[in-house]
Amino acid sequence: MAYSSSTRDFVALSDLHPNLARPNVIGVVIGKTDVRGFPDRKNIGSERYTFSFTIRDSPSHFINVNSWGREEYIRSLSESFRVGDCVTIENPLVQSKEGEKEEKFNPVTPSCYKLLISENHSVVKTSSCYEMDTKLLSLLHLPVKDPQDYYSLGDITANGQSLDGRILNVLAAVMSVGEPKYFITSDKRKGQRCEVKLYDETEMSFPIICWDNESIQLAQSWIPRETVIFASDVRVNFDKFRNCMTATVISKTIITTNPETAEANILFSFIRESAQSGALHDKMEEQSKESINLETIVDVYTVKQLKERALQSDGKPEPVFGIIYGYISMLDIDDNVSKVIRNRCSVCRFVANEASNTCTFCGDISSDSKSTFVSFDILVDLTDHTGTLYSCYLSDCIAEETLGCTVQEFLTLPEGKRTALKWQLLLERSKIYFKITLSPNWRTGLKANILSCKLANPTEASQSLLGKKLHHVAR
Repeated sequence: MAYSSSTRDFVALSDLHPNLARPNVIGVVIGKTDVRGFPDRKNIGSERYTFSFTIRDSPSHFINVNSWGREEYIRSLSESFRVGDCVTIENPLVQSKEGEKEEKFNPVTPSCYKLLISENHSVVKTSSCYEMDTKLLSLLHLPVKDPQDYYSLGDITANGQSLDGRILNVLAAVMSVGEPKYFITSDKRKGQRCEVKLYDETEMSFPIICWDNESIQLAQSWIPRETVIFASDVRVNFDKFRNCMTATVISKTIITTNPETAEANILFSFIRESAQSGALHDKMEEQSKESINLETIVDVYTVKQLKERALQSDGKPEPVFGIIYGYISMLDIDDNVSKVIRNRCSVCRFVANEASNTCTFCGDISSDSKSTFVSFDILVDLTDHTGTLYSCYLSDCIAEETLGCTVQEFLTLPEGKRTALKWQLLLERSKIYFKITLSPNWRTGLKANILSCKLANPTEASQSLLGKKLHHVAR
């Protein structure tokens, strides 16, 4: 069988063999690795670069493609397409696979062969799947493994350390996608990490970790509490530090986003029913309180130090957690109530559209099964002896704890009592826990969320302030 286009014929992946002269193939990219460099044995002191990807042209056939060459060529080729793109490959070299040795680090494929791309002899082009064959698009939603061959998250957790180091398949929904974190390895290479929380009918929070740019970029496209993934060949390990099981995306892993299978449809139904019942929101709220343990936040900053620390992040979105001993210098809660109160969706807790009072995030759920509730959403300024941090978020439950009243109680207060409440908090030295993220789109360039704000112990605050001054003098 061959695929036909207006300009050339494509050999089906199932028909490939080493004796074909100048074959052309087409497929949708279902997996891809990062570019890596290795010492060149032929040219001592220089490096050769490589990356690999996997293409598919039918439900039953997919194949691995390897490319080696100069750094400029390999990086340019890698950056020209992503998972989900359709590519054509002209004149690849068809080689027999090396069996188990090769599949130890690459996705397992049904083909007996692999494709090698040469800078001098092969051409890779990104094509529109709509122009070539719309059937290729549907392949993105078909798992590469038997859709019934997977572990539930509860099974992995229950088996615990007996599964440590095993390679297996997972079907789960996305609870949350963490911010990518960047670092430098011991051998001076740049590294990155992103943690995604998964859930299913058996387990409400299970971490899967991405260490490569390709899987991190894919994860950033997932919509929490809407996306389902089938992850084939992930490695599970017991994390001794967190005392729980985790999964890791490895070079063998292929992730199918929103798979079109009966098993995935059952999970989609579970997501919707959980959202409608509010059970998922309750669990999320419980986990969000547990996820940030204030006792683990010990670093104390002045406002000046905090701004300097954020500017040293080189544009990376990794958040900074810490403590400031300062005071609220701006708290506008007595002028216009509409400025500090927002309606939130009772299902997903996102801020609702002000004009329609509806949630655009989970708009596919019938309006009969969801409602909105009022919540604090206050911007405050934090000040200490070194400066001011403007427009910090004080919202939801944390705002209620800080103000000492619920939203409903606040709405019943006359303006005079709201003013009195404001002056109880303004200019009072407080111990403030915060999370701050570099955010170019935010009005100040720094997005700060207050995690706790309570009156400071005078002795503790004085000792902290003295320590900061002594540190400054020592410098």
